[in-house]
Amino acid sequence: MFRRRNSELQLFLVHPGGPFCKNKDAGAWSIPKGECQEGEDALDAAKREFQEETGFKVDGEFVALGEIKQAGGKVVKAWALEGDCVPSEVRSNTFSMEWPPKSGHKKEFPEIDRAEWFSVEEARKRMLKGQIPFLDRLVEHLQ
Repeated sequence: MFRRRNSELQLFLVHPGGPFCKNKDAGAWSIPKGECQEGEDALDAAKREFQEETGFKVDGEFVALGEIKQAGGKVVKAWALEGDCVPSEVRSNTFSMEWPPKSGHKKEFPEIDRAEWFSVEEARKRMLKGQIPFLDRLVEHLQ
C-alpha cells in the first residue's frame, strides 16, 4: 500500500512478529505477503494475506509490480494499491511455534507485530533487501 502526504510518497510496511525478529529493524520490514493456496489467483491471495496480516480489507486499482526471487529461493509477486490505514489499528493473525526452543511448549505469536508508514528513503533502509526492487518499480510507475 502507498499514499501521498504533502507530495511525499509513503509506503506501508510490516514488521514480522515472533521472538526471532523482535529486536531486528533495518532490513527486517516487509510488504504484507503470504502463500497462495492451490488454485488461488495470485492477486486474490495477496488481498487475502493483506487482510489476514493487518486486519484491513483492500480493494481498488492495483498496480502490478511483478515478481522477485528472494535470497531463500521464495518467489514473491506483489501489487501496490493507493490507500490509507492506521498502523496502530493493525490486527494480525497468529502462528504457533515451540518457545523457548526445545522446551516442548507451544506459544502463539502475531504474524506481524507492528506496521508503519515510511518515506521512500526510509523504506529502502528498513525493508528486506530482496524486496527493494518492488519499491523501485512502484516509484518508476508513479513518475
